[in-house]
Amino acid sequence: MCWGAAFSAEGRGNARPHPPTRPRAQRERPRAHAHRLLPPRLFRDSCPVTALSSFQTPERLSYQQAVQQEFRPAQIGDSFGPTWWTCWFRVELTIPEAWVGQEVHLRWESDGEGLLWREGEPIQGLTTEGEKTSYVLTNRLEEGDPRSLTVYVEVACNGLLGAGKGSMIAAPDPEKMFQVSRAELAVFCRDVHRLLVDLELLLGIAKGLGEDNQRSFQALYTANQMVNVCDPAQPQTFPVAQALASRFFGQRGGESQHTIHAMGHCHIDTAWLWPFKETVRKCARSWATAVQLMEQNPDFIFACSQAQQFEWVKNHYPGLHARLQEFACRGQFVPVGGTWVEMDGNLPSGEAMVRQFLQGQNFFLQEFGKMCSEFWLPDTFGYSAQLPQIMCSCGIRRFLTQKLSWNLVNSFPHHTFFWEGLDGSRVLAHFPPGDSYGMQGSVEEVLKTVVNNRDKGRTNHSAFLFGFGDGGGGPTQTMLDRLKRLHNTDGLPRVQLSSPGRLFSALESHSGQLCTWVGELFLELHNGTYTTQAQLKKGNRECERILHDVELLSSLAVARSTQFLYPAAQLQDLWRLLLLNQFHDVLTGSCIQLVAEEAMCHYEDIRSHGNTLLSAAVAALCAGEPGPEGLLIVNTLPWKRTEVLALPRPGGAHSLALVTVPSMGYAPAPSPTSLQPLQTQQPVFVVQETDGSVTLDNGIIRVRLDPTGCLTSLVLVASGREAIAEGTVGNQFVLFDDVPLYWDAWDVMDYHLETRKPVLGQAGTLAVGTEGGLRGSAWFLLQISPSSRLSQEVVLDVGCPYLRFHTEVHWHEAHKFLKVEFPTRVRSPQATYEVQFGHLQRPTHRNTSWDWARFEMRS
Repeated sequence: MCWGAAFSAEGRGNARPHPPTRPRAQRERPRAHAHRLLPPRLFRDSCPVTALSSFQTPERLSYQQAVQQEFRPAQIGDSFGPTWWTCWFRVELTIPEAWVGQEVHLRWESDGEGLLWREGEPIQGLTTEGEKTSYVLTNRLEEGDPRSLTVYVEVACNGLLGAGKGSMIAAPDPEKMFQVSRAELAVFCRDVHRLLVDLELLLGIAKGLGEDNQRSFQALYTANQMVNVCDPAQPQTFPVAQALASRFFGQRGGESQHTIHAMGHCHIDTAWLWPFKETVRKCARSWATAVQLMEQNPDFIFACSQAQQFEWVKNHYPGLHARLQEFACRGQFVPVGGTWVEMDGNLPSGEAMVRQFLQGQNFFLQEFGKMCSEFWLPDTFGYSAQLPQIMCSCGIRRFLTQKLSWNLVNSFPHHTFFWEGLDGSRVLAHFPPGDSYGMQGSVEEVLKTVVNNRDKGRTNHSAFLFGFGDGGGGPTQTMLDRLKRLHNTDGLPRVQLSSPGRLFSALESHSGQLCTWVGELFLELHNGTYTTQAQLKKGNRECERILHDVELLSSLAVARSTQFLYPAAQLQDLWRLLLLNQFHDVLTGSCIQLVAEEAMCHYEDIRSHGNTLLSAAVAALCAGEPGPEGLLIVNTLPWKRTEVLALPRPGGAHSLALVTVPSMGYAPAPSPTSLQPLQTQQPVFVVQETDGSVTLDNGIIRVRLDPTGCLTSLVLVASGREAIAEGTVGNQFVLFDDVPLYWDAWDVMDYHLETRKPVLGQAGTLAVGTEGGLRGSAWFLLQISPSSRLSQEVVLDVGCPYLRFHTEVHWHEAHKFLKVEFPTRVRSPQATYEVQFGHLQRPTHRNTSWDWARFEMRS
């Protein structure tokens, strides 16, 4: 007996029916039908392309350059590469006359990322990993349409997520080769596609709602009825099956249903497993595809962030940029974020974070006529407590992210809430409850969004970001078809194609019941990103400091010299280059080596050009008219220490004095007679004892180093108070094992603290460096292992209330941590840490899981 007959007999009562619950068997038949019989019929007729030719290049050429090259005949299956090269294909097409009235596609499958060019413009991405393997040449071939045309496909020798060997997150394989496995014309059967989408959704509902749900069985029976009436070999049966599905999906939900705001999205890491230059092409591939979808689907809205990526597209693909501006005016293409890149949420200085918004918002205002109202940072490794204040100061009061769903220990308690910063500034924050910014429109994802929502009762709206991400790609027509079909179906949440503005407006309209989270949003994972590639962190801070100094001294030079021109354009270029390298996978070091090396070159460019501008400003200051006192005092490092620039009277001598001055400002120097010259302060005394220990004393602090370089005492002279904890030593280097659960570049696990091994120095290695006066120092060598060592100079300056440690480490270890300990004679339940424009406190105990999950401090 066939399944259809069995169900009919059950109704008639003239045959013994199957038991009413045979869930596995009943699910398997529709699934088998959809998987085995329908997909091969998505394309009816096909024919090979007329001609295929190609050339390879290690360069990323423009279209105009590429089409001038010599193309040679190519065959399907030919290898090209290696990694990071590009192969351009010229594809000549002739559509058969017999296909008039039908939908015709170019089918293209390759293991490299492709971009289709037509009439000199980028049209669509062609990426197998991103489920974009065909391009619609015409929705319906008409009699008068041209039959022959030539297109070009630019294939990058890397996949959607780089070119790693063996796993997704892996270093690139430099010898990897690539192939095109399909290049043909075919007739697309849109009716088969609709049946496949319907059957997939029905089976998803049957599975997702469970066996004790009436609607689940309705979905299952509908799918089985469709299989009964549909003969894949007879297309005339398809409308009957389609009508069955429409009847099911046409049954509406109630007014209380949760509303899902589905927004097209395409998170593209500005650099990660691929270099910056490849990101330029990823943007073109992804956004050209989005434009195609917007043309075909007027209700489709695509949200996109990062001003840097927009600028790249504007410079390299001006035609595409113009189209984006056109769709932005229609409200379909929505720039979001307000920042230059999706930066790391902790490491940039306060000034740099402000510049992220300043440069981003100015760009969006200039190119799209308005600034962003949402801060969009879905994928970073934690969020500074100062961000709400910075956001509000830049005209942004809405925030979207997702990454805290990755917490390893504690589940964050909200998906929609108010986030309050250090000064009381509040923004409305939303985390998509589906815990992803790369949904694909499945029933499972839709149901997960509702089930996961931790603010049920407080709000009845949530975001659903759909489209391939991280490596780009973005949404597909199939994703859109799924979501449109689920628009308002009984048993499921209401799904509407929406925008960030509509989502947050809906959330704001019911915000009176929302909870508030005060302070930082700490990610309990990826702690290692604040240690990995320390040179990147150092280079970033040095460049932040240089640009600060250039701006300050240039401003002063303008005030003192009518001949000096403020270097506004040069500074903007340098700032934007620095902001680019604050992207959350670059500054943190979670990128491939190629990207880290490129970032270091960027830092060197900023230093070089910054120092040139700095010299010009100082020269203008020295040449300008001095004030009556003849001195100008400048604080050039406001967040660390006071430095002084003293300018001479014409024909006079320089003067030097240490005074406190307004941050980011200047003031006339007091009379030289009222200043305490350096030479009248107590000099630094350095004494090496017979046992090899060294004492340094400047009258403010007195320190003692044992013969191995460990700090045995640090005394505040005025009070006689000892700072080093009893029975311990400071400046103690220790080794830990570093074997994370997941990824080396990202993670540090708390169990590494159980593997502590002190590195013991050798007596007699400590020696006096600078013997005293304005500065005293001692230095030593420490052998960490047979292959690793370090050298350190401990420095005490005159009038300085702290020690400085200059350490150089020659490191040749794997899966090891080197740390240095300073146990202090201080007992406090809280420790205070500096953040952008402020401070925050964290507990020093481990009373709760939230406390001990913060075992790695980020300050």
